[in-house]
Amino acid sequence: MPVRPAPRTRLVAICTLAAAALAMSACSSSSAHDAPAGANDQVGVSLIVKTTSNPYFVAMEKAAKADAGKNNVKLTLAAGKKDGDTDTQIQAIENAISRGDKGILITPNGPAVNNEIEKARHAGLYVIALDTPPDPADTVDITYATDNYAAGESIGKWTAASLNGKKAVIAMIDLFSDQVVSVDVDRDHGFLAGMGIDVGDKSKNGGEAASGSYSGGQYEIVGHQASQGAEDGGRTAMETLLSKNPDINVVYTINEPAAYGAYQALKAAGKQNDVTIVSIDGGCTGVGYVKDGILAATAQQYPSKMASLGMEAIAKIARGGAKPTPTSGLDFFNTGSTLITDHAVTGVESVDSTKGASTCWAN
Repeated sequence: MPVRPAPRTRLVAICTLAAAALAMSACSSSSAHDAPAGANDQVGVSLIVKTTSNPYFVAMEKAAKADAGKNNVKLTLAAGKKDGDTDTQIQAIENAISRGDKGILITPNGPAVNNEIEKARHAGLYVIALDTPPDPADTVDITYATDNYAAGESIGKWTAASLNGKKAVIAMIDLFSDQVVSVDVDRDHGFLAGMGIDVGDKSKNGGEAASGSYSGGQYEIVGHQASQGAEDGGRTAMETLLSKNPDINVVYTINEPAAYGAYQALKAAGKQNDVTIVSIDGGCTGVGYVKDGILAATAQQYPSKMASLGMEAIAKIARGGAKPTPTSGLDFFNTGSTLITDHAVTGVESVDSTKGASTCWAN
């Protein structure tokens, strides 16, 4: 009959076998992600956007599809059911890890996805955020995004100058009221700073004084309302703010769908000609709103560029190429923005809607 090893010997043997099994398991689980792909090998990449109800993210998908073909990438698309849907994004990240994808491009729907992103990176995937830098920024490997503060600042400066000393009665139509995300805070604060208004609490929206002086005169903030970045949300937000003060003459909006919703509410109230609406996006529809006088100004950003640069970066890294670096002085790679308006003001750089139409992103 077999001889039983002494207790100590048996324990050592068991530990040795367990360690070996763990090592083999670690190698097998990460090798699909970590091993560099060959020059001609197809690379798996997932693009996970906030929602496809917004043409901004549809533009990202179109650009990603086009660049997937150029870079021999097998692209998997996923999207939240609505802005703020983190559960769907988390499941999409899990799926990317299970498939053995080399990387993920994601527009994070909020900090609830951070743990899953870290899990993906630990598994060997290279994760790039698009449009929305996570908090903290180093949750991902790098972010390709608009400098949202600078974009907001440009429409704020334009608005202050265009008022020509008139009192600003301001409605702030933000993204969320139940969570804090950088794109929401940066755009809101950039606009107020551009107007020459101290934002107060830099960690959230609504920390500024309700009234005081802006760079050209006196201001009053009627209030902040969330829109979820959607047209119906923008309309409801505008109706609520008009009920608080019918004398609103400036409307800041987080994006162009919310801006158009706000316009519909103002039109229904017969006030569309008395209010300056400014926004951020610069999509082809939004540039059309500028041309038609619905929007006074918008800051154009470049989602297609974000997706294309991100796709190219992951494809190169997967094949052993160099990793990208952030723009100097920022913790992300700035893809730029341009102020679009048909009413230029002195001291604020801008282009008109005709020029803006040649660089906008299609629906």
